[in-house]
Amino acid sequence: MIEEVQKLIKHEAEAILNIPVTDQFEKAIELINERVHRQKGKLVASGMGKAGQIALNIATTFSSTGTPAVFLHPSDAQHGDLGVVQPNDILLLISNSGKTREILELVDLADNLYQGLPIIVITGNPDGELAQLADVTLFTGNPAEVCILGLTPSTSTTTMTVIGDILVVLMMKQIGFSNEEYAKRHHGGYLGDKSRNQARLKK
Repeated sequence: MIEEVQKLIKHEAEAILNIPVTDQFEKAIELINERVHRQKGKLVASGMGKAGQIALNIATTFSSTGTPAVFLHPSDAQHGDLGVVQPNDILLLISNSGKTREILELVDLADNLYQGLPIIVITGNPDGELAQLADVTLFTGNPAEVCILGLTPSTSTTTMTVIGDILVVLMMKQIGFSNEEYAKRHHGGYLGDKSRNQARLKK
């Protein structure tokens, strides 16, 4: 069992190390900074199924670190929730296959509401239909799933999460996000106390 665990960890770690590092990361940060911090829009993240859970995590992490973001469920968007989208927003869409029907439909719906919203895509298929619609494509490397069936989103969602973390950290550096600002967004809990203590120590 221990050897199997080590093997699985190695598989996941290698997938992370094989994420392609391109200028698309810089372009993504430039777009997010322009739309959210200069034009006062927000990042709207979306994905279906497991990818949707990753999108939700990325959105909440962005919000907690100074970049306003929301999660929009692609199915709920078809029943009125699309109204959360505003003219200066930017879309962050996640689909491993790059052809998730609900996400492709969301692109059409958003474009019908506000034409030309910038789109950042995280995908395992850089040649897919979704990538063709994107302004920026962040490729996961399309790693083989660690799942014994090769089906369950596992390693793919690991790489998606890491790409999201990279975007968050790069944006924090871009806007000079501080302990003081972090504390303002975390009133309660351990992290709130820690950020306030760190802010006091820096004064």
